[in-house]
Amino acid sequence: MSDFPSLADLTKAPGAGSTLPAAGSGSSAKPGGLAVASDAVQEKFAKKMAQVAVRQKEVETMRLAAASGFPHIDLEQFPVAQQALQILPREKAKSAQAVCFFYSQDQLRIGALDPSRPEVQALIKELEEETGAHGALYVISQKSLDRVLEMYNRLPEIKAITKDIAIAEADLQRVQADVKDFTQLQAMLRKTTTTDLMTFLLGAALNLNASDLHIEAEEGGIHVRLRLDGILHDAAKLEKEIFKKLVARIKLVSALKINITDRPQDGRFTIKLSGGDVDIRVSTLPTYYGESIVMRLLPQKREGLTLESLGFLGEAYTRLKREIERPNGMIVTTGPTGSGKTTTLYSIMQILNEPGVKIITLEDPVEYRMEGINQSQVDKSRGYTFATGLRSILRQDPDICMVGEIRDIETAEIAIQAALTGHLILSTIHTNSAAGAIPRFLSMGIKPFLLAPAMNAIMGQRLVRRLAPDHKVPATLTPEQSERVEQIIASFPEPVRQEAAAKPRQFFTAGVEGPDGYKGRVGIYEILTMSPELEQMILSGQVSEFEIEKLAVSQGMVTMVQDGILKVLDGVASVDEVFRVIE
Repeated sequence: MSDFPSLADLTKAPGAGSTLPAAGSGSSAKPGGLAVASDAVQEKFAKKMAQVAVRQKEVETMRLAAASGFPHIDLEQFPVAQQALQILPREKAKSAQAVCFFYSQDQLRIGALDPSRPEVQALIKELEEETGAHGALYVISQKSLDRVLEMYNRLPEIKAITKDIAIAEADLQRVQADVKDFTQLQAMLRKTTTTDLMTFLLGAALNLNASDLHIEAEEGGIHVRLRLDGILHDAAKLEKEIFKKLVARIKLVSALKINITDRPQDGRFTIKLSGGDVDIRVSTLPTYYGESIVMRLLPQKREGLTLESLGFLGEAYTRLKREIERPNGMIVTTGPTGSGKTTTLYSIMQILNEPGVKIITLEDPVEYRMEGINQSQVDKSRGYTFATGLRSILRQDPDICMVGEIRDIETAEIAIQAALTGHLILSTIHTNSAAGAIPRFLSMGIKPFLLAPAMNAIMGQRLVRRLAPDHKVPATLTPEQSERVEQIIASFPEPVRQEAAAKPRQFFTAGVEGPDGYKGRVGIYEILTMSPELEQMILSGQVSEFEIEKLAVSQGMVTMVQDGILKVLDGVASVDEVFRVIE
């Protein structure tokens, strides 16, 4: 039924069944009644026609979308979140006649009057690169565009999210001057506004050379902890009142969903500094008292990263250098999470990265960006796994491939086949020692006759804290420690034992408590290389970690604990630290 009154309705009097009197009949009815009714009808009619016109425009837009091949969307009632508006500044949106109406960690949706315009095509590529999200274009009407552009006026100080944030050098220098220890950090945080809190926390973490920044909600308050040289330290406490604002700020720059607090999320952003970028990987986890936030700091400046600086010395250095110079085969490093495996592989690639060599990596995620190397990141949500990715990168004709981790038989089989067909493959696997990698591959289902000829070298590694040169003091070993050290020295391969005998039996320890007693970390390694005897052992199928290590030691392999004691004799590490890490 029509929303408009009929002519009969208009000629009816207010009373039931009565009609309006003729002009001049002397009735008491108000002479302006008909005019008022007519104005109301015209206003309602005009409003209705405007709605029809808007709908007609939307229909025309749908036809344009169908002809162009882009999908159509009507944003008149679409809930556009603040996070989506922050992706694209209003001026740029107005100029391109395009708006971002949806944004999540991995999805980006842009609506435009004409998505085929070069300006719009360039815009979505730019936003994909800045955010790391996958973008899609839609056709929208002028009404939808105007509605979203008007929304900018109701939001305070919208700034674009580019997943890069800038810490002012002056702020960082102030943090560096004022924060030398945790007591000073706590004092500074008490004076810091909520707006500057994130900047100061990150600045302090960078100044103290922390690898991770933890912000944890507990019953008694908010705890800030820093991981320094592999050890987690309580650094400061925050007031509960500012926690939600701090978490929202972290999520905002990490392109995470602010309103989701009951599910884990992962994101990242980059700090732009004049001395080099720092990538920040962010992980959120729901806990009983609130979300736990962990930020891993990954400085991208990798100059000076050499095998020697990582702790490869003597026989370990000679063995590894020989193996990475081979044109094909597999080099695998093993150890628990946080033992420096990826850093070791990056240092190897830095040696091999020459103009005539093509290197491709497959990582989860890409931790450090290296110039001259093609780095690819797996994305399991889109079916881009280590196995599928490795198949693809082998079709790119690489000389060297680095696979972040071998987790399953499919990836292992592809990597081994590549190693047997002229490629040098670098990768990691989770085992406790170098000798344990071979039984691990065989337990996956790898055939012994493929594994033996493919494997060049397997490294086991751990990280121990370096003694700070300015704070180390002579140490007196307990009888048990002294006996164990002498047993390890006596078990050295002959050339290494002679070298150790020439060194003084002087031991050191940290002269001060806490992180100030140490400065950085150094690796302790064992390198297992393939030999005819080991190959025969693998082919027999009767292999155990113990038997493999026994054979490798008899052939001159220096074990991790032996390498650790060598660094103790050099005054680099303490006996307590080596035994703590190995045990």
